[in-house]
Amino acid sequence: RAGIVIKNPEQKAADHKLQGKMFVLTGELASLSRDEAKEKIRSLGGDISESVSKKTSYVVIGKNPGSKYDKAKELGVKILSEQEFIKLLEK
Repeated sequence: RAGIVIKNPEQKAADHKLQGKMFVLTGELASLSRDEAKEKIRSLGGDISESVSKKTSYVVIGKNPGSKYDKAKELGVKILSEQEFIKLLEK
């Protein structure tokens, strides 16, 4: 509850393949709920933000993306379709 996360030092490096990456989700995802997508990102070591900034690594867009998509284009942030996002998770 205090935001402290204890990590198992025996976890494989592959378990944290998104370590240091910041994701923003926008639009409606077809194959995952927003909560499922966030959980998958966190389980692989990535972080979630609600707003796009220069620190954002990827913006994942679903159907009807909003102003976050426009902001990502403006800042030159890498934009992933839902299919590209799922492939990234599976690598």
